[in-house]
Amino acid sequence: MNKPPLISIVIPLFNEVDTIPRLVAAVGAALETYPDSKHQVGFELILVDDGSRDGSRQALGKLQAEIPWLKCLSLIRNYGQSTALQAGFDAAQGQYIVTLDGDLQNDPRDIPALIEILQNQPDVDMVSGWRKDRQDAALSRKLPSQIANALISKVTKVPLHDYGCALKAYRARVIHDLRLYGELHRFIPALAAEVGAKIVEVPVRHHARSAGVSKYGLDRTVRVMLDLLWIRFTMRFLHRPIHAFGSIALVLLTLGLGVLGWLAFDKLVLGQAIGGRPLLMLGVLLTLVGAQLLAVGLIGELLIRIYHEPKGRRQYILRETIDIT
Repeated sequence: MNKPPLISIVIPLFNEVDTIPRLVAAVGAALETYPDSKHQVGFELILVDDGSRDGSRQALGKLQAEIPWLKCLSLIRNYGQSTALQAGFDAAQGQYIVTLDGDLQNDPRDIPALIEILQNQPDVDMVSGWRKDRQDAALSRKLPSQIANALISKVTKVPLHDYGCALKAYRARVIHDLRLYGELHRFIPALAAEVGAKIVEVPVRHHARSAGVSKYGLDRTVRVMLDLLWIRFTMRFLHRPIHAFGSIALVLLTLGLGVLGWLAFDKLVLGQAIGGRPLLMLGVLLTLVGAQLLAVGLIGELLIRIYHEPKGRRQYILRETIDIT
C-alpha cells in the first residue's frame, strides 16, 4: 500500500490553460527535494478545474497521464474558489496542505520555507503568506485590498497584513475540520483561529501576472462584505445562538409587555379607551417579534447540537494528549 504524501498542494483553476504547464513545472522544481525517508511520494499536486471553458480540463488530463504526483479534479460547473478549494481539501492526503493561486503570481519556491516553519514549530498550525512587495500595477487592486485587510482584521480580531494572499500552509488536522462556502476561502485564518489554531504570517514573493486575466471584479467585494458579516456572527455566536437572538428578544419583550401592561392599567383602572391607539399596535408588534426571536434562538441551539453530535464534529482542535502517568 502506498504511503500518503508529506505535502498536498491544492490549486483551484479557472480558465488558466496558458499557465498550467508552467505552473506544474514550477511546483515540481520547487519541491524536487521531496520525498523523504518516510514517504514514497513526498508531495502531491491537486489541480481543481472549476468549470473552465478554455481547454484547461483537456490540458490537465494530458499532464496527469504523464506525471505521477499530479492529481486533477474537474468540477462540472464553475462553483467558485471556495468550493474548488474544498474539493481539493477533501482529496488531499498530505500531512501538510498548501494553497496558492494558479496564475503564477505566487511563487512555488516559497513553499519549502512555509513547510519548514510548520515542521520546526509544533505550536504553529498555519502559515499565511504576505505579499509585502505586491506587483499588481493597478492602484484599484491595491487600495481596496488594503482597506479590506484592515477591516477584516478588525472585525475578526485576527490581525494579518494580507488576507487575500492565496499562498498558505496548514496542518491537515486544521483544514479538514473546516467547511468552505460562498467566499469563505479568504477568511480561513479567522475560521482556523476560532477553533484555536495558532497562525503566523511571513513575507512571500509576488509576481506580476504574465498570462490570462484577473477573475476578480467589483461584485466580489460585495460578496466578501456579506461573508464578513457571517464570519463575525459565527465567531461570536455559532455555538451559542440563544445569546444573539435571546438578548434582542428580551429587550423587545420587555418593551412590548411594558407597553401592554401600561395600556391594561389605562383601560382597567383609569377607564380609558385604548382600541384605536397606535401604542397598542406597537406593544403587540414588539411582543410578537420578541417571542419569534426567542424561538429562533432556541431552534438555533437545537440545530447546533444536531450539527455536531450525529457525526461527532468537534468544536475544537486537539493538539496533543498529555500523559501524566
